[in-house]
Amino acid sequence: MNKVENQLSPQVANVSSPPRTLPRRSFLCRMGVGAIALAPGAALFGSASKAFGDEDENEIQNGITAGDAALLRFPAALELLEADFWIQYNELGGVQDDEVAGGTGNEAYTEAIEVLDEDMPVYIHDNTDDEITHHTFLNAYLESKGADPVNLDPFRTLMGSTATGVNPDLIGRRLTNLTQLTIDTSWWTRYRDDSHNPDLDPNFTFPQAVPTLGVNQHTAIPRTDADTTDPNFLQAIANTAAFHFPTIEQGGNSLYPALALRATREEVLRILISIGPTETMHFQTWSDKAGNAPPLTAVDPVTGVSVTFPDLEVDDELLNKSLIMPEPFPFLDRSLPIVSIIRPTKTGGVAMSTLQFLTDMGLFIGQSQAFFALMTQLAQDADHARHGGG
Repeated sequence: MNKVENQLSPQVANVSSPPRTLPRRSFLCRMGVGAIALAPGAALFGSASKAFGDEDENEIQNGITAGDAALLRFPAALELLEADFWIQYNELGGVQDDEVAGGTGNEAYTEAIEVLDEDMPVYIHDNTDDEITHHTFLNAYLESKGADPVNLDPFRTLMGSTATGVNPDLIGRRLTNLTQLTIDTSWWTRYRDDSHNPDLDPNFTFPQAVPTLGVNQHTAIPRTDADTTDPNFLQAIANTAAFHFPTIEQGGNSLYPALALRATREEVLRILISIGPTETMHFQTWSDKAGNAPPLTAVDPVTGVSVTFPDLEVDDELLNKSLIMPEPFPFLDRSLPIVSIIRPTKTGGVAMSTLQFLTDMGLFIGQSQAFFALMTQLAQDADHARHGGG
């Protein structure tokens, strides 16, 4: 095992999960004043903690409520995280230019990505650029209203890839981990099932498109140049990335409309419902490309984990790769006609659910407890926000 693999492997034993939802007023007390004071990015905790204290109904200067600020601050944090991993993908398999600079590309990985579609590098680049603009805009808007922006720079501590093509200045300075992913591909059948709605059937289990991605840990980028030497395994890495792309984007697909239902100010509502459809465009693009992943079985030479990508050119409507339009399904009440919409959109605990989903994916393996504490507080504040400030 080489030096980089030694640095990656301890993260498996040290994976952290965000704490369970705590009463808002007691969160900082339970964490301990000393712990918060010493935590990286601690300045954000002060703003988050008082957003829903005795001044719940007060407005921050220039007319944004504390609740609306929280509804924008949590997506801003997520967009920073999204931009971080999309930049990693772009450095290795996208297009490097003035819009998304930093890497030089990895020829072998790019060729494996292009097996799914020759335009994949351009799509990766454009998705990366979009996420960068999202967090830049959201933070700038918050600041323009006198509200605290989100800064995750103190948590840029993860190793990432050292393969040819990455930005050497960012090695060891990543927010997200793309090398130990457990990917839930149930969204594939959730959008093809005309009988079940996760809002109405929260306990229904939607089948996985790629069951083996949902167990164990898989890398979606070459960790070192050694990962590019076996064409079959390299294609498995590219296939993993192809399913990770829509898995991430379907989260934003639901998150933005769910948060929009809680907004008080029209301008905040406009921001949320304007960014949300962009995530939907990303999701449909990537769900279409994921269906082109060539069927194969490969074994990770480092971890010994096996992954199998099935042939999705099948007659089964739940799995058929060509059926990328969302099937109509029950909404609000089963007595009403079925309708094709975003799913799910129920607002209860949506931010915490999103954070838990990303954590379960392994995207934050290696992050500190301070990181999880901050993200949990941001999620709780967003979930606590109510339309009208009530």
